[in-house]
Amino acid sequence: MTSLLLWKEQLKTFYNRFSYVIQPLIRFCFALCMFLSLNANIGYMAKLKNPLVILLVCLISALLPYGAIVFLAGCLMMAHIYAVSLEMALIALVLILLVSILYYGFKPGDSVLMVLTPLAFLFHIPYVVPLLVGLGGSLASAIPVGCGVFMYYLLMYVKQNAGVLTTEASVDIVQRYSQILKSVLFNQTMLVMVAACGAGVIIVYLIRRLSMDYSWMVAIVAGSVAELLVIFVGYVVFGVSVEIVPLILGMIASAAIAAVYNFFIFSVDYTRTEYVQFEDDDYYYYVKAVPKMTVSTPDVKVQKISTRKRITRERNVY
Repeated sequence: MTSLLLWKEQLKTFYNRFSYVIQPLIRFCFALCMFLSLNANIGYMAKLKNPLVILLVCLISALLPYGAIVFLAGCLMMAHIYAVSLEMALIALVLILLVSILYYGFKPGDSVLMVLTPLAFLFHIPYVVPLLVGLGGSLASAIPVGCGVFMYYLLMYVKQNAGVLTTEASVDIVQRYSQILKSVLFNQTMLVMVAACGAGVIIVYLIRRLSMDYSWMVAIVAGSVAELLVIFVGYVVFGVSVEIVPLILGMIASAAIAAVYNFFIFSVDYTRTEYVQFEDDDYYYYVKAVPKMTVSTPDVKVQKISTRKRITRERNVY
């Protein structure tokens, strides 16, 4: 354990020293994963799939804040959808504007979650985002997570129905729009996943704020179980198709990632817990103090011995 804590402190020192380089590099990698995922799933506009275009956009994104990167990703997504169908692009634009109004009205500042959630779905670990948000965010952060779930299923609808959307259907235009809206907004799998992610954020957030020992680890387990229960209820009540093995593996991987996050952000030593009681004119205070697990990095000093001086000294002696 001491070696892990020492490694953690060394990483923190390294990050603090070179943060001016690491932060743009992280934004570059984040943008690269995002744009490659977009091109791999709905890359219907060939010009945007050019490697030079992707590299240029990622280099620009490395200099931008995360909110601007998310806006840029939305523009690229709309361009790909427009290449499939004008009707679908108009509907997607209206829905994205509604989602943006909902997001900026309740929880501005977590726009990165609207992109991280679809990315987590593509990497088959969507359950990790509610766990991390519950540990490090607030209850209102469930809104951008739910919006991210909606964005993922919107992309999947375009991907799975690209052939139908491209062809000129003979149905009435009103019926065509209503059919698309019904398929996008009333997708039962999407609604179940929104509920599961919301339940995970709420359960983890409420439990990790308790004063009991190991509250963060208990919150991770409870949040994972809550997500599983909601998905199971959706499977029983709504008949949502669930693949058991990927679900279990994804949940285990998500809990492991959340445990690593817990180690780096909230590692405390409950064996040295202290309870303090004091008072003022109006109140009695009962305080539980839990020290953080820290270890000082060894200060290694290397002393160089010059062989030339040693030989000269020996010659003077003789």
